[in-house]
Amino acid sequence: MTVTDETLPLAVLDFVGIEYGESASAAVAGAVGIAQAVEAAGYRRYWVSEHHNMTSLACSAPELLTAHVGALTSRIRVGAAGIMLPNHAPLKVAETFRTLLAMYPGRIDLALGRAPGTDPLTAHVLRRGMVADPAAEFPGQVAELLAFLGDGFPAGHPYAPLVAAPLVDERPELFVLGSSGYGPRFAAVNGMSAVFAHHMSPEIAFEALREYRANFTARTPDGAPYSAMSVLAFASEDAEAVLAFEAAWTLTIANIRRGVREPLRPERVRELAGSPEFRSGRPDDGRMVTGEPKAVAERLLEMKQLAQADEIVVVTPSLDRDLRKGSFAALAEAWRRAA
Repeated sequence: MTVTDETLPLAVLDFVGIEYGESASAAVAGAVGIAQAVEAAGYRRYWVSEHHNMTSLACSAPELLTAHVGALTSRIRVGAAGIMLPNHAPLKVAETFRTLLAMYPGRIDLALGRAPGTDPLTAHVLRRGMVADPAAEFPGQVAELLAFLGDGFPAGHPYAPLVAAPLVDERPELFVLGSSGYGPRFAAVNGMSAVFAHHMSPEIAFEALREYRANFTARTPDGAPYSAMSVLAFASEDAEAVLAFEAAWTLTIANIRRGVREPLRPERVRELAGSPEFRSGRPDDGRMVTGEPKAVAERLLEMKQLAQADEIVVVTPSLDRDLRKGSFAALAEAWRRAA
């Protein structure tokens, strides 16, 4: 696992949200601004997700966003968390990420997911109408991708003559995504790095990553377990900004459950954040870590230890970007003091 000594064991996962009333171009420019801000704050990685058929997000092509952000940053690792492998041919993924490595040597990450990152109809169209079982196909797809990235195919394999061009001297840093026990178990058995989505399944996150480390089987002589955990977090000395973040996420979850994929209206966030019911009974389902920067950093460090994780991936969606940048910077400073 390649890391930069000067960076913090912190990353950012960005959904590249399109705020209400803005264009997709503005959202992409905003994502670049976030990446530049977290690079300046000392974060190790900036990742974008893959989601489809949503008017509230601009992350349907994470490989293109990775290339764009890479061109406008200089040190931070950039990549996709993830590439939803059922939507893609492994050869094409290998070619794309080798091209990114040729453009930005030593800076490219590739996290693999087995979910489609969308609804069933969109998944059907992305796969060109094929009937697919992602759970059954994922292991074979990963093996094929690893072969194209340098492991090679066994003698006599029909794909053995193929080359994933361009040829480069390195691989992207590879991770396996998970929000259930499957992802960490798959990563452990196959000697790969793991990322667990605490923001999706907080009730099993710590145990899943501890089991990953305990059951890790190295694929190479120098192989070692390496894990990260993504956490919803927002840090600010401004209590009203904290309330706004919590309200925005509450509304986002409600929209997802109702099948609404449109940007949040700011007035709805303000209305919920200002309501007496929300202020007196704010939801606490274990997903969010919010508050003053010192308290947030200390809790994230505690969570990192409980999960035996190597990094924390901060997820801070659905909020004014200047407030997000302020949160990322404040958290980095508080982390340095607390660590």
